[in-house]
Amino acid sequence: MPESDVGASGPAERGAAPARQATPWRVAVVACSLPMAMVTLSNLVVSTALRTLALKLHASTAQLQWFINAYVLAFACLLLAGAALGDRFGRRRVFIQGIVLFTVASVGCGLSTTSAELIATRAVQGVGAAAVLPLSLSLLAQTVPAKQRALALGLWSSLNGVAVALGPVVGGAVLGGLDWHWIFWLNIPVGVVSIPLVLALLPESKLPEVGFDVPGMVLAAAGLVAVVWGIVHAQADGWLSAGVLGAFAAGVALLTVFTLWQRRAARPLLPLSFYRIRAFTLTNIVSAAMYFGVFGSLFLIVQFLQIAPPRTPLQAGVMLLPWTLMPMVVAPLAGALTDRLGGGRLMALGLFLQAGGLAWLILIATANTSYGLEAGPMLVSGIGMGFVFAPTAAVVIGSVGPRFAGKASGANTTVREIGGALGIAVLSTVFVDYGGSAGAGAAQFLGGLRPAIWVGVAVVMAGGLCALAIPRATAPLPAPAAEEPVAVSV
Repeated sequence: MPESDVGASGPAERGAAPARQATPWRVAVVACSLPMAMVTLSNLVVSTALRTLALKLHASTAQLQWFINAYVLAFACLLLAGAALGDRFGRRRVFIQGIVLFTVASVGCGLSTTSAELIATRAVQGVGAAAVLPLSLSLLAQTVPAKQRALALGLWSSLNGVAVALGPVVGGAVLGGLDWHWIFWLNIPVGVVSIPLVLALLPESKLPEVGFDVPGMVLAAAGLVAVVWGIVHAQADGWLSAGVLGAFAAGVALLTVFTLWQRRAARPLLPLSFYRIRAFTLTNIVSAAMYFGVFGSLFLIVQFLQIAPPRTPLQAGVMLLPWTLMPMVVAPLAGALTDRLGGGRLMALGLFLQAGGLAWLILIATANTSYGLEAGPMLVSGIGMGFVFAPTAAVVIGSVGPRFAGKASGANTTVREIGGALGIAVLSTVFVDYGGSAGAGAAQFLGGLRPAIWVGVAVVMAGGLCALAIPRATAPLPAPAAEEPVAVSV
């Protein structure tokens, strides 16, 4: 059976139930994207609510950081495990279980009355999200025929962009008119609607003879926990502090053992053969560079918009819309052009536009720069993001084939999250080292902001140069002998 037909209209494997009628691909995009958007939106809304949570829960600065970090740790470190569970036990089944867990955890967050309760339930949300995000892309790749796949991935990316765009706006609107608990209650109807939608529209698919690499999962999760823990503590504790250096050393050791285990494992959690594919490896580098530079910069810029001059979180969120909404417009176009122009070229264009937009913004930034001047560079940066999102997904899947989309997506998303966390930590360190402070006035804040953003620009430019080296066409990875049976779709 050709890979492009798996999960779309091809016959089922022997012994499986007859394949259902193919789902219209546009409807499949909605079914895959809605839970993914819920997961993305929720984390951004919480970031907007930190100041309110500090007052309502009497949370310390360390507790505020863990409202975000508890989620990031669980999410980033279990992505590979979520993808592997889906391949082994059924992608739709594990996808739904992730939606249920995330929704139930949202109820727990909404009922929290102490910081400790909120931190614990946020960690559970991260576990559910780790199953939702990689399997969203995997199910989409299996359901949509090859001819429409690039465009479908563009639409999937644009809906993710909508969630990114609306996060600060929704958070500001909710906090402006409702109790803070509503930032979590909003997830409940989305989760309730998503489950029957997925059951009705997406066929089940799995790799029935793929084993479950428990040692690999434990080693990967433990190594990533150590690395991410070190990153999120580095700015506050110091990059050379004993705890941070110890965490990095433990992470490197565990991930080295993980790599050695993957070489000998009969059915590895993450096939190392992926990294012999230039397109896959370079795309992961590009993703890390983009999230490092862009999201590290956004972390500081959204604060700057509330300082120069003073504005509310909602006002700052609305001001960012030229930046954050543009991927919704550009990503479908980029998806449609990927096969024709090559994903690497489009990613390079997007990264160069992002670097240019960031540089333009910091060159004109003053304590009283008018929003009319700031909107231009934000628009350019947003267009750049749109040209990166869709080609990234298309190249990752195209380089390994749709049957390995879950593992490849998990690996790529893990790299992205680590890149984003590292970008926030490094740019915040530069910001503080040059005199910046969260409670500073506009002039002092700018003193730290400028060098920090220039670091982000340099990393994004380096990512663009890597993108130029991505080959235009890549043959999908052949299945290893131990995994020869293709995905069963029912």
